[in-house]
Amino acid sequence: MPDIPPEQSLIEYPSSFPIKVMGQHVPGFVEAMIHVAQQFDPNFDPATVEQRPSKAGNYLGVTLTITATSREQLDEMYRTLSSHPMVKVVL
Repeated sequence: MPDIPPEQSLIEYPSSFPIKVMGQHVPGFVEAMIHVAQQFDPNFDPATVEQRPSKAGNYLGVTLTITATSREQLDEMYRTLSSHPMVKVVL
């Protein structure tokens, strides 16, 4: 993938950037997602996590709002979340 010059990026860095993650509604899911967020944003505040259970309660959607500092950081976080065994979808 070619590098996007900063002047062509749609995101200004640093900025607050919400990432939505969906996974099975199981114990430890939220904590695991917080752990990933803290790897990429050491100042991530777990109190800001938004949670939405699915209608049947089998799945849980969480929104992690991190401080995005670069395209590389976001790409790597998406890769890490997408490959996490507890994660079904990352938006």
